Amino acid sequence: MSLSSSRARTGLRDSSLRHRLTHLIAGRPRHRIRSLHLAPPFLLDDYTPRYQLLSEVEASKKRSLAYAHLRNCNLCPRLCGVNRYERTGMCLIGHNVKVNVIAPHFGEEPCIQGHNGSGSVFFSGCNLRCTFCQNHDISHQRNGFDLEPEELAQWYLKLQDVGHVHNINLVTPEHVVPQVALSILHARDLGLKVPIVYNTSAFDSLASLELMDGLVDIYLPDFKVWSAATSRRLLKADDYAATASESIRAMHAQVGDLCFTPDGIAKRGLLVRHLVMPGKEDEGAQIMRFLAERVSRDVFVNIMEQYRPDAHVGKPKRRRVAKEKGNEGGEGEGEDAAAVEHDARPEDKGSAEKEEVRYADINRPVTKDEIYSVRKAAEAVGLWRFCDPPRHDGFAL
Repeated sequence: MSLSSSRARTGLRDSSLRHRLTHLIAGRPRHRIRSLHLAPPFLLDDYTPRYQLLSEVEASKKRSLAYAHLRNCNLCPRLCGVNRYERTGMCLIGHNVKVNVIAPHFGEEPCIQGHNGSGSVFFSGCNLRCTFCQNHDISHQRNGFDLEPEELAQWYLKLQDVGHVHNINLVTPEHVVPQVALSILHARDLGLKVPIVYNTSAFDSLASLELMDGLVDIYLPDFKVWSAATSRRLLKADDYAATASESIRAMHAQVGDLCFTPDGIAKRGLLVRHLVMPGKEDEGAQIMRFLAERVSRDVFVNIMEQYRPDAHVGKPKRRRVAKEKGNEGGEGEGEDAAAVEHDARPEDKGSAEKEEVRYADINRPVTKDEIYSVRKAAEAVGLWRFCDPPRHDGFAL
């Protein structure tokens, strides 16, 4: 066979192959389908915490601002305006912090806790009053021990040097932002080198986030509910959703989307949690839409399913007995009348029994359908980075 004929046949094969490849590519959708969140641009070769990059002038300004806010507390949306050296506001915490637990924690997202745990600091007190709070013994009751900012900083170093944790995780810090800022700056001078995680209910003011800008590496807000009526009833806050929306956008503006080092540990960015609640899946869908349209479609989301009735949910209702003046036996008559009315409508017996407890509508676990509904809504608006369990026996990357 001559060299020219061999080249001709090779050319025909190449032409045919190119034709088939062109046909296959033309039939594919043109948008990129991304399924791996641990990839550029979300992969970091190395990372230096943001507080390490502050100049001494910037650090000094933050210290002065923190002390000023303690003397006129207006950092959280409650705007109590109290001098915390003299009295307390809504959170019931003064100029020191009250801490319940300081320890390596293995109950966070895999990219936060890693293999060595997250160095969690659980602050007592809160600026919300969630009726279903899973940590109500810490948040609603002032259980714990008092620490000055300098003492708190020393605990950060112990977590880093002894516990070898991947980060310092500040749990519910919204009401102690000045003290937290002072503790981070002091810990920096002592040799702290791990990232700072700001683990919040998202009920933060822009002023507090401005103070934390440059000190926090990972923002971990929990966007709870969307409806003003729901937040008023369950969180005891009229403007929760509006405040959380504004705060989360400010957090993303500071640190961007969640980024990792090659070991799968998150180092910088925003991770938004949403705890699915009974009967509130429509509000969850609204939150997912907000995240996709107003924050970023690349935002990392953890749709949590571990809701359980707690705090005030499911507790017996407080009975209020109306006593009419001059009506002897009025209380008994009222009960008898209620009993007669109840007997007259036996079909309402089940609903009446449910109403014997407080917040009966959320006094149950969430269903798989409710969880799936929120996840489906998130995917429908373009969100794709989820905190899913690994499909293997290894570490969740």
